[in-house]
Amino acid sequence: MNTAHNRTPGTPLSRRVTSNRPFIPTLAAILMLGVTGSHVLAMERDPFIDAVPVAENMEPARQHPAQQAQAEARLQALEARTGQKPNILILLVDDMGWGDPGAFGGGLAVGAPTPNIDRLAQEGLKLTSTYSQPTCTPTRAALMTGRLPARTGLTRPTLTGESTAVNPWSSEQTAAGLLSDVGYMTALSGKWHLGSGEGSQPHQVGYDEYFGILSVVSEFTQGLDEQRYPELVHNPERMAALRELSTPAVTAASKGGTLEVIAELDSIADVAEIDQQFAAFSEDFIERAAQADKPFYLVHSFSRVHNDNFPARDFVGASPAATPYKDAVVEVDDIVGRLVRKLEEQGIADNTLVFFTSDNGANEDAWPDAGFQPWRGGKGTTWEGGVRVPGIAWWPGMIAGGRTNEGLFDLLDLFNTSLTLGGAELPDDRYIDGVDQTSFLLADNGDSHREAVFMYSERNLTAIRWEEFKVHFKVFQTHVPGSNLDESTLVSTGMSPWVYNLYLDPKEQKSVGHRTFEWGLPRILRLVGQHIGTYQRYPMKEIGLTKPF
Repeated sequence: MNTAHNRTPGTPLSRRVTSNRPFIPTLAAILMLGVTGSHVLAMERDPFIDAVPVAENMEPARQHPAQQAQAEARLQALEARTGQKPNILILLVDDMGWGDPGAFGGGLAVGAPTPNIDRLAQEGLKLTSTYSQPTCTPTRAALMTGRLPARTGLTRPTLTGESTAVNPWSSEQTAAGLLSDVGYMTALSGKWHLGSGEGSQPHQVGYDEYFGILSVVSEFTQGLDEQRYPELVHNPERMAALRELSTPAVTAASKGGTLEVIAELDSIADVAEIDQQFAAFSEDFIERAAQADKPFYLVHSFSRVHNDNFPARDFVGASPAATPYKDAVVEVDDIVGRLVRKLEEQGIADNTLVFFTSDNGANEDAWPDAGFQPWRGGKGTTWEGGVRVPGIAWWPGMIAGGRTNEGLFDLLDLFNTSLTLGGAELPDDRYIDGVDQTSFLLADNGDSHREAVFMYSERNLTAIRWEEFKVHFKVFQTHVPGSNLDESTLVSTGMSPWVYNLYLDPKEQKSVGHRTFEWGLPRILRLVGQHIGTYQRYPMKEIGLTKPF
């Protein structure tokens, strides 16, 4: 098992120490800078920090030349054998908790076995410190653009009937679009939830093909389930208004074409089958790409296990728990198995990176229609339970099996990594927050290139993860247990940030900032200062999702 302490340092210590009296900004100065963006902090090199600048518009990264060379050699040999770049399949579950899959301590132990997901972990690389954004839309935007939501403006999910004042996609680029430009077949299968207006649909922002839903499953079930939503369903005027704003449907389109309704969803029974439709599309897409002998980039985006869960008819009662959420987990696992088998049947598994993850932590507000994590908090917060998600990388013959690594991996990193694998150039006209993690995944004893994970609630920088430490500048105070979205407030910490050693205190219960981490706070303030300084040249974007109060 790799640790953060056996990494190869990016720069020799003798060259990293440049001053006996380094400048250490105060927390107040840093947070003020985050609001105004009016200055850049000139930061001295810190001997504790390994990340080095990669480019002016890119996140600094740790350098591991030996593992980089090993990964490049493997990729060159693979391309020489197959004659093309590798395929990329991202399996993105909605609201699955870190502890739901068996490989992460859940599975049968919590009433829903996940043999297919567990297989990926056993045969691939299990990443125990994978991080998302606290809610779905920001994570999806980050994964597809490599940019923090504060930069794209996609800082929170849009609500029923809501639209943005500015189309965020008019000035963004997706991995799908950049890979399509270099010869990839690209597709989005399943949930989008990144804009439904003209110019914001998947086929209009880089995907060659789209088949799925533009919003989120709860937007459909709220108009169909009289038990959960009687105030809406039994009021004809409200239902008529809802239907003016949103018509539940599975839709599809190709690049350059117009959106088509594939199936209207008139009942709960219809909604229950949509993930099966997404799976059938993805299987067909993989087969078509293999027959065309072209590399593909496919984001298979489940509607499961976001509330409200109504499993497909073949999965009702399929879990030992026999509850809708657990049945939905079993359905997700079955679809994972189907898609992996399709890769194997087509003879392309050894040329495909499969990455399995979730778009945020479990939604405790929806309990019992919700998942599990062993951390504090849940969806909507930047406590570990909201942003720490399962992560598995599987690639037969390329990723050594049976590996577990706690190195930091942000879902932002899938953008850079995908472009590296596909031979596409990173944009140089915007700040890229992602880090290329290709050699972390491919080298037999690879270490993460990421120095830190910066955590946001909308446009608020709330916390940072560095090595085993989590440092909070703003915290979510939940006033009713489990109500992370509905009854919580975001408040600033006092004079000192709240600091937790996640190896010793994974539930973030006892801050030890002044007792055991005074040596580390200057490191954290340096990292945050450097990060905030990037907003001077690459400012936050306002698209109309910021709360007007």
